[in-house]
Amino acid sequence: MDVFENAPEQALTWHEAGRGAVLATVIETWGSAPRRVGAQLVIAGDGEMQGSVSGGCVEGAVVLEATDALEKGEHQLLEYGVSDGDAFAVGLACGGTIRILVEPVGAVLPVEVLRDLVAARAARTPVAYEVHLETGARRLVHDTYDDRFATDKSGFEQEGAVFVAIHNPPLRLIVVGAVHIAQALVPMARIVGYDPMIIDPRAAFGSEARFPGERIVPDWPDEAMEELGVDSRSAVVLLTHDPKLDDPALHIALASKAFYIGALGSKRTHAARLERLTSAGFDTHQLGRIKGPIGLDIGAAGPPEIAVSILGEMTRVLRRGA
Repeated sequence: MDVFENAPEQALTWHEAGRGAVLATVIETWGSAPRRVGAQLVIAGDGEMQGSVSGGCVEGAVVLEATDALEKGEHQLLEYGVSDGDAFAVGLACGGTIRILVEPVGAVLPVEVLRDLVAARAARTPVAYEVHLETGARRLVHDTYDDRFATDKSGFEQEGAVFVAIHNPPLRLIVVGAVHIAQALVPMARIVGYDPMIIDPRAAFGSEARFPGERIVPDWPDEAMEELGVDSRSAVVLLTHDPKLDDPALHIALASKAFYIGALGSKRTHAARLERLTSAGFDTHQLGRIKGPIGLDIGAAGPPEIAVSILGEMTRVLRRGA
């Protein structure tokens, strides 16, 4: 997951502002490449850039190529690797090889396609962006690629001369309980790419002073989660220790496709929680989705370390599925 995930949105903003914009995307890697397939860099016509395709190794060279592509109005395929003398000269000394697709907005990447892509991402609708390298055709596909991509990392699949970029909704973290652990967890999650929100009807807990600049929903958790919607790109973390708040939230989470559900509490507290949920009609498979006690067993002491253990477990489930 790239920390900067808004390359399509930034490219559209710069293009519509008349600055020009180019999207550079890693479409293939070999060996110990520094960035994953799907990593993106967006470059304005004046050379400003955001994002990365190599963690700093070749960005300077890509910006020059992007500027040239924007002037010529054509896409480019770039390849850098340690065995390539020119590539080594621009700094890809960390190993591996990367292949990058450079697309000027307007001349190559149709503006309407980019607008539709940005709209789909804003609506949290998974969409595939297809690029036919031989014909130059580009399109969005909304209904061909199955739901497994909803929980996969963003990336490309290669089919001959066709590259497919899967644009999943941004990762979202729903925290129930504006407690001390949440104060540490929320900024950590934001750093690694989550869009966090805190739900707590208790005004003394969910205050702007405790969570400056964060989205706080002062409603009962089940009502708030139903209104927000919980999809396959959502992680749900329950931190209140209060069954009146946690249990209704669990009812919504367990009926959803949330990729991660975790609940704070001791083994004894979790056992009592499972008994209540069993009585409410949830089966063993559903209850097995709850990570409780929450977090990796790293001997965490204190709210910040507990937050680290929670984020670590979320990452493991996201990347490995368990």
